[in-house]
Amino acid sequence: MRGNQRNQIRRKGRLWSVLWVGLLLLAGCEDRLQPRGEGITLEVPLGLPTLPGATQTALTGELVSLGRDLFQEPRLSSDGTLSCASCHRSEGWFTDGRRVAVGVGGAQGTRNTPSVLNAVYFPAQFWDGRVQGLEEQAKGPIASPREMNLPHDVAVARLAGDPAYRRRFAEVFGSGPITLRRLVHAIAAFERTLLSANSPFDRFYYGGETAALDEAARRGLAIFTDPVRGNCAACHTIGPRDALFTDGRFHNLGVGMNAEGELTDLGRFQQTGLERDRGAFRTPSLRHVAQTPPYMHDGSLRTLTEVVDFYVGGGNSNPQLDPEIRPLALTRQDRDDLVAFLTSLTGEPLDARERLARTKGSQAMKSHPSSANPVASRQRAAPPKG
Repeated sequence: MRGNQRNQIRRKGRLWSVLWVGLLLLAGCEDRLQPRGEGITLEVPLGLPTLPGATQTALTGELVSLGRDLFQEPRLSSDGTLSCASCHRSEGWFTDGRRVAVGVGGAQGTRNTPSVLNAVYFPAQFWDGRVQGLEEQAKGPIASPREMNLPHDVAVARLAGDPAYRRRFAEVFGSGPITLRRLVHAIAAFERTLLSANSPFDRFYYGGETAALDEAARRGLAIFTDPVRGNCAACHTIGPRDALFTDGRFHNLGVGMNAEGELTDLGRFQQTGLERDRGAFRTPSLRHVAQTPPYMHDGSLRTLTEVVDFYVGGGNSNPQLDPEIRPLALTRQDRDDLVAFLTSLTGEPLDARERLARTKGSQAMKSHPSSANPVASRQRAAPPKG
């Protein structure tokens, strides 16, 4: 009798296990992220690396279009006045031009708004690197009290209450409800298409167009890459085939110190608790930097000339100052040449709508089966000599 009871318990246990696995699988299907439709391959502009592998899986025109509209959707803020595009304006190279971000009701942030152009290449997001990936980044501003100030469940409910959005999410993802995962996945898909390069520097250094840079910019490039004179490339890196102009790491420059010589923002330290990270912030890319003032994590420097002068002075001394920061012996002409070089990093801004339109006579986006994993291929000319 006891043996029969044990067998019945085992059979019931196996049955519940099967049912539980089935429910998990069903839940996964209901929140699937693999989009429907024809896949697209993004053209990578001259000067940028091959896109990360995950970017080449399951980008579709419909998904990108949905993400673009969500990026511009003010209903994702508590009072319906702000969207992602309010701070990341396409006409402003996806920044807002303010010293620090301004949220719902005029709430003041504490940090400058970084551009989302080329953000697909940066694993660590935000100035302090507190999240990994564009999906996690997209969640932050929606719920932040100083930004869009809308709880995630309310954001999802607002979209779910709109028949047009219900239809579009179903067209992109198939069956199942609108979820936060699907919402941020779509926004991140749009952001992955925001690529900007093919600047005068790229055409000179990677394309072999010797006339692309004038003499001042060439002199500035020489200073930028010289470890003694400028040492800029120690953190704003330039590779032999492509350049993001950032090492993706965190450095203390002494920016944002008060009159008592204390750091007003502890930066990366707030995430790691490591003393070496006190006052350290992620190295920003310098692409299109001439178009995106003000500068530094707190927006405290208004012009590139001020930035160069700050570095010439060796930053602001503090116990965690990065060892690469030291006073530089640069003349006024040297500094002007550096600014000329930085101006040459302005590339071609293309948003997703323009890229989707460039399907004829262009390699911008090609259709491929969604199950494929296309990898952008490019040939790079050797950097010009001299």
